[in-house]
Amino acid sequence: MSILPLYKLTLAGLIHERQTVLEQLQSLGCIHLLPLGPAPKQPEREPPAHAVDARKALRYLGDLREKRRQVRDDPDFDVSITIRRVLANQQRLRDLTDRRDALRQRIAELEPWGDFRLPAQRDFADLKLWFYIVPQRQMSELADLDLPWQVVHRDHRQSWVVVIGPEEPARDALPVPRAHTGSLRLSEVRRQLESAELELEETQAQRHALTRWIYLMSSDLAQVENAARLRFAEAQTLDEEALFLVQGWVAERDVAGVRALADAQGLALILETPGAQDRPPTLLDNPPALAAGEDLVGFYQMPAYHTWDPSRVLFFSFTAFFALILSDAGYAMVLGVLIAGFWRRLGRSDLGQRLRVLAAALAGGSLIWGILIGSYFGVTPAPDGILGQLKVLDIHDFTTMMRLSVGIGVMHLVLANAEMAFSNRRSAVGRVAIGWIAGLVGGFCFWLGSNGQPGNWLSLSGQILGLGGLATVFLFGSDRPLDSVKSFALRILDGLAHLVKVTQVFGDVLSYLRLFALGLASSSLAITFNDLARQVVENVPGTGLFLALLILLIGHLLNLSLALMSGVVHGLRLNFIEFYNWSLSGEGYPFKPFRKAQAGE
Repeated sequence: MSILPLYKLTLAGLIHERQTVLEQLQSLGCIHLLPLGPAPKQPEREPPAHAVDARKALRYLGDLREKRRQVRDDPDFDVSITIRRVLANQQRLRDLTDRRDALRQRIAELEPWGDFRLPAQRDFADLKLWFYIVPQRQMSELADLDLPWQVVHRDHRQSWVVVIGPEEPARDALPVPRAHTGSLRLSEVRRQLESAELELEETQAQRHALTRWIYLMSSDLAQVENAARLRFAEAQTLDEEALFLVQGWVAERDVAGVRALADAQGLALILETPGAQDRPPTLLDNPPALAAGEDLVGFYQMPAYHTWDPSRVLFFSFTAFFALILSDAGYAMVLGVLIAGFWRRLGRSDLGQRLRVLAAALAGGSLIWGILIGSYFGVTPAPDGILGQLKVLDIHDFTTMMRLSVGIGVMHLVLANAEMAFSNRRSAVGRVAIGWIAGLVGGFCFWLGSNGQPGNWLSLSGQILGLGGLATVFLFGSDRPLDSVKSFALRILDGLAHLVKVTQVFGDVLSYLRLFALGLASSSLAITFNDLARQVVENVPGTGLFLALLILLIGHLLNLSLALMSGVVHGLRLNFIEFYNWSLSGEGYPFKPFRKAQAGE
């Protein structure tokens, strides 16, 4: 759990070397630039207009799972022409898809009428055909119609009726408005659909062929992005006659590379540790297997530079909370199969590689917890079987599960206060955090021992520890010097202000009961759907088995969806609200290195 230490870097060199130095700094890719001067200068020129279109084209081609072999070098490649071809293909595909869907809908509307051609008016004695789709319950109302009519098709819900007359019947003559069949016969519409399908296949083949240019398009886009970043860096420098200055933040691990660059270019280099007035960016560093925790941290709030990195805690605590809420090994296996199916696809990007590790951890943790509570799609295995012997907890044991949930909450908040105490070990904030640790542990022990006999040692020790923690919060919660009656009174007020948070501590601990409540709800719904399916099989002969399977499929899919949503929302909430509130003070901003964009980035 580390936030990398940073140095404030200042480079000075000759103005005619500025472009070369910035290009080499961009190649290093390890400096978070700081603006010098009152305001950044305007870039000398705007990026090419095709950059936005290139991103659209790359996104369109990248959506295809299978791509053609990439062309790495083509002297005749024209990126602008290729982008126009890709975007034209995209628009053509949209138009053809809309046309195909409209024709399919048209065919569905015409099929009940049959394949017919409207007669010419002169061949039909100036009579016309009027088409209506009438519900079966309203067919009796056509008995009073004084025009000839005929039913040409019917099903259990409605009838397709043709009325013959020189003019359209009055609106109230029939119980429904007229249907519009159009002038094209069914066979002609089917022919148009076949033509649209062929054009659609050809357009999709062209799209597939265009994927061979993804690498060259990405390379060109990277060059455009690099040029834009370089112009932005130029706008951050301070130019004074023959000299220029560049300033930024650099990680301690990257200082050697910057020194080598400064020595090679003959630049003046100044490195300073962050001062009290500085507000450095936050650069998190975690092993690749746990790097998804950084994405969770950045999703809500980046910790300040002088605090600590909660990434690993969030990774494991979110995994545990998600598992407790899902509370079913069967659902965990379904989730694992889905993750395995999308594993390679998720690995196409750095973000996807990190998130798939997190997803695998969620599925694995949920599987372990589901086995421990013995729930497989709401079914509990027999006690004498292997799975039954692995069951060690009963989710329907309210007393045990409530103690477990509250215990998890206490441990989570104790860890939060421990990190706060370590980060602020030389101030009153750290002493208050130690007091709350004692209060949390003492209160939990008192609650556990409160059901025992009077004088229970656990209850008694909890009282002593809890009161000692509250006394620490009250007595040592201020750094004010005791040099006057006023300062003494203010210290008392500071202590009382800290003690007021005892209600917040109580409420935050009880918030973790949602882990038990949501897990119980998921398990109970699974059992309910199983019971419904069983009752249908027993009471509905013939189709009962089919209906039971339908209930199981729909019911468990619905329950799994609700459990996944609850696991994500409430699993993150307990980290971002309760945990963050007791562990972090202040908000930081991420370290953004000045570096070159990579092809496909």
